Amino acid sequence: MKFEIGDKVTVLHSNEEAEVVEMINDKMVMVQVRGVKFPAYIDQLDFPYFKRFTEKKSLPLKKSKTFVDQLPLDKTKKIQHPMDGCWLRILPVSDTDEFGDEVVESLKIYLVNHTEKNLVFQYKLSYAGKPDFSLTNELGASKDFYLHDMPFENLNDAPLFEIDFSLLQPEKSKATHYETNLRLRAKQVFSKMDEIRKKGEASFAYKLFDKYPDRVLEEDKSEFNSSGGRGDKIYDAKQSRHHLEPAKYEVDLHIEKLVPQWQHLSNFEILTLQLNTLEKYLDLAIAHHQHNLIVIHGVGTGKLKDEIHEILKSRREVRSFINQYDPRYGYGATEIFL
Repeated sequence: MKFEIGDKVTVLHSNEEAEVVEMINDKMVMVQVRGVKFPAYIDQLDFPYFKRFTEKKSLPLKKSKTFVDQLPLDKTKKIQHPMDGCWLRILPVSDTDEFGDEVVESLKIYLVNHTEKNLVFQYKLSYAGKPDFSLTNELGASKDFYLHDMPFENLNDAPLFEIDFSLLQPEKSKATHYETNLRLRAKQVFSKMDEIRKKGEASFAYKLFDKYPDRVLEEDKSEFNSSGGRGDKIYDAKQSRHHLEPAKYEVDLHIEKLVPQWQHLSNFEILTLQLNTLEKYLDLAIAHHQHNLIVIHGVGTGKLKDEIHEILKSRREVRSFINQYDPRYGYGATEIFL
């Protein structure tokens, strides 16, 4: 389900802001506008965030358009990340419409290598589980690599970035490859865009790793497909589970359980780390053929719980989940059935 009770939405035909107060069925919800309740089809509603960033206001004074290529060169250099890892950097690109309004039209996606290692990467982008774009290339030490532009409206299609790194010059002490992924969520991106606007910055970034990982014992052996032409890695499916991290049946997402020094993190960074941890152990549970997994999220404001439930609704491997009172956790945990 795209919406939940309590979500703020925009009624497309009237351009009014409303609140979801009741779920009717898979296609309809009950919304409330200025105290008046009425049913609405889900496809006639949208999140107000897109309206805030993309609507075009009518102003009498027209100004000439400003195109991406005309932006000052130093605008993209305001953010200087420290030399402490590899990042996925996102640069919102705005255009000026005929009424003089700034409208976000696309997101420029970059890989930023702030390490001393020359890397090779295999990059894949998918929307709602459907592959859209892939690329294999080299990423030099202390270099940036432009990947592609992503239309701004595609944020509503749950974009998933999957990246597999390896060293350009293999080292015996280093892992043969390192895989990571990042799923963009519209609400978080809008929050980040508001944040960088207030700071006068041009882009924001997600850290993919601090340093290229060392080789570990029992590391999964893999090789490149010489006939496939894309360099896809082939794994022995019968042995793959033996090399996975051990399964967990209970995952505590309280930030102090995930990182020892968390006080310097922003609320956005904390939430991103918690959700990435959830997806990591959810994927592990699926790979280990677990039947259930308990995720401890606490009570708090309910923000983390709501984000977790939104992810679970989009995962086809999740049969059901429940958040009910338990003497061990109160209402602060969700049990997931796979």
